[in-house]
Amino acid sequence: MENSDEDYVYDDASGEWLPAFQLAALQAAESQIEVRDAVGNVLADGDQVTLIKDLTVKGAGQTLKQGTLIKSIRLTGDAQEIDCKYPGIKGLVLRAEFVKKR
Repeated sequence: MENSDEDYVYDDASGEWLPAFQLAALQAAESQIEVRDAVGNVLADGDQVTLIKDLTVKGAGQTLKQGTLIKSIRLTGDAQEIDCKYPGIKGLVLRAEFVKKR
């Protein structure tokens, strides 16, 4: 028997009335963006990556060399960008196509 106090919401995609908590869970799962590195590995928050090519960092006057280890990345919500911390460079954002998961 279902709880009669539960809120139901109409889901346009399925054409059904669903409990509000269930619809919220479905929408959250759909909004998850998979970020993949240069070789196709799925990246997640906290992963370590290495650079696959030399990259010149705009505004820092510095070049990060191939093989440089970047610790503890953070996903930005964009399918191709990751937020990184690196000593001496604030606000470093790298494209996922230039890194490989370690």
